[in-house]
Amino acid sequence: MKNIFVFIRRYFNFLFFVVLQILSIVLLVQYNQTHQAAYAGIANEITGSINEQYNKIQNYFHLKENNRLLLEENTRLKNLLKINFEDPDSARLVVIDSLIRDTLGHQRKYMWLPAKVINNTVAEQMNYVTLHRGANQGVKKDMAVVSTKGIVGTVIDVSENYSRVMSLLHRNSKVSSMLKNSKMIGSVEWDGKDPHYITLRNIPKSTPVAKGDSVVTSSYSANFPSDLLIGTVDEIAKDPISNFFIIRLKTATNFYSLEYVNLVENVQWDEQRRLEAAPIKNQ
Repeated sequence: MKNIFVFIRRYFNFLFFVVLQILSIVLLVQYNQTHQAAYAGIANEITGSINEQYNKIQNYFHLKENNRLLLEENTRLKNLLKINFEDPDSARLVVIDSLIRDTLGHQRKYMWLPAKVINNTVAEQMNYVTLHRGANQGVKKDMAVVSTKGIVGTVIDVSENYSRVMSLLHRNSKVSSMLKNSKMIGSVEWDGKDPHYITLRNIPKSTPVAKGDSVVTSSYSANFPSDLLIGTVDEIAKDPISNFFIIRLKTATNFYSLEYVNLVENVQWDEQRRLEAAPIKNQ
């Protein structure tokens, strides 16, 4: 306390001058319309700038929550897409209670679920992704996993609240794919080297293909919906021992920055597998 009084006594003249200056400015602004308008404009500019910076900081800390809400909204919209429904090739419609139908009677084929990535590897020969969504939240084995940019992998293990995904960056991962322009069917796999690139095989050398062409999932892929982006053609080479190209693709998904994904269930797959596994009659 003593130091405060000493400070005031030492700088009394300067402090008194500052107080008078502030009082003069207040009186000038209060009783002069020109200065009052100028002050109001400056005050609004400063206040607006401060509020803008505050909002940027606030939005930064809410970024993860906003991303989560955006994913849930995208998932809701994806469940309404026409591609998730299809009509069987039959003149007679049989109602199956286990299948969801839209208002026009179309059978749902795909169901989308959001999930958060809690672990992800990219530097191994066999990479996996762990999701914080499991059997209690509707996850099943063999469900497809996709990001906002492209495909990610396939569910291979499920616990009550977690699921494990075989990444596209796995030496045993193979996805039926096709060149979007020519509709030629091939197979995508990873060579275990660069996580930014995968290989498209089984495309005949007679197929027109160019750098930059899109490669998407084919209709032969039972767990992935068709026409989901896998990657784009980066390099084309001719296999010297076969009649096929070896095509290097740049992955559509950035596996270094996975945070939220969608799980996709083919609700008609069990029926397809039962039919394909049944013995053929009248051979």
